[in-house]
Amino acid sequence: MERLGSSNKTVGVKQTKRAIRDGTAALVFISGDAEERVTQPVRALCAESGVPVKEAESMAALGSACGIDIGAAVAALLR
Repeated sequence: MERLGSSNKTVGVKQTKRAIRDGTAALVFISGDAEERVTQPVRALCAESGVPVKEAESMAALGSACGIDIGAAVAALLR
């Protein structure tokens, strides 16, 4: 997760889903404490598209790794 701070990335559900659909997402991070109704569609899209998923400890930890001051449910490293 430490690579998120300096890498080309997306943060948030909409942007991450777009990156998965466009084929630019290399790895998706999903927060363990985010609501399933938010994360399930992203998980399904990743499974459909063959994009690997890694669990993040919490929304706060994922947001911090992305360099933002708020929590993030979903983020992705881009190709």
